[in-house]
Amino acid sequence: MNSKAKLLAACAALSAAGLLTAASLSGCSEKEEHVIGKDETVTETTVAEEPLTFPVYNDYVPSEKGMTEKAKMLRKWNKDIIGWLKIDQTKVDYAVALDPGYIPADKLFYGGQEYEGNEYYLSHGLDRKEHREGCLFMDYEDRFGSVEKDQSENIVIYGHNMANNTMFGSIRRYRQDYGFFEQSPFIELSSNYRDYDYVICYCCITSGHNYADFRYWTMIELDNEEIYNEYITSAKACQLFDTGVDVKYGDPLLTLSTCYADEDNSRFIIIARRLRPGEKAGDLSTIERTEEYKKAHAPTEAASESSSEAQQ
Repeated sequence: MNSKAKLLAACAALSAAGLLTAASLSGCSEKEEHVIGKDETVTETTVAEEPLTFPVYNDYVPSEKGMTEKAKMLRKWNKDIIGWLKIDQTKVDYAVALDPGYIPADKLFYGGQEYEGNEYYLSHGLDRKEHREGCLFMDYEDRFGSVEKDQSENIVIYGHNMANNTMFGSIRRYRQDYGFFEQSPFIELSSNYRDYDYVICYCCITSGHNYADFRYWTMIELDNEEIYNEYITSAKACQLFDTGVDVKYGDPLLTLSTCYADEDNSRFIIIARRLRPGEKAGDLSTIERTEEYKKAHAPTEAASESSSEAQQ
């Protein structure tokens, strides 16, 4: 039995046992095809609260040299932790693990069971204990180290679409209320070495099938301009609304991915780009917009004349 068949069989077994349901888990691996219920129909669940076993840091200040003190502490607890993700006005404020990829059964650090790439943290928390909400994790093919030029052009982070708004459950607001983008357009992603700010460019609903046209989870290294532009064109084709944010080849990207519906195995994804010099997090007016967007939102001549008369 191949790895994909084994994973699907495992999901089917969990479903039959009532352990993998829309009410308990509504996110899934983007590298495999899972059938998870649509979040609007789920019953909110309560995630068991456990006492924290590591220090909570309210301020994330990078050290001048090397790894931040916060990262050093967190990585003593779990060596897979690669950063921290935060989105204002949502519940997203979590450490992010780098998926370890294929895990052979002899790796006791992960419990002594075999796992495929992008599978382990679907069902395990950062404490490496089994949790149905899993944790936020970065695609195992991504590179997000201290040397920026060596980082992947597209950082892909997965999280479950939990009904109680934990993990990536609360980002559904971007697709339920298009005006929410104006309230919270920025994303903070910290590596173990420094902080980065991103602005949201596209919010999309797209297929999660392996035969989909837009297989965004395979498009991580975008150092080829043609492939980069293909990614952006595909995102524009399925965007829910136009943010007007300008995106060009060379802009580092961040893609957040969670499940949407089981009928068509679809995903809800948010694509953001890193801020450019001169742009400021928290100030949408400093963000470069596309020429099409600026023309569409330029004040009309009549409006300008009316404003001038009012000032007189």
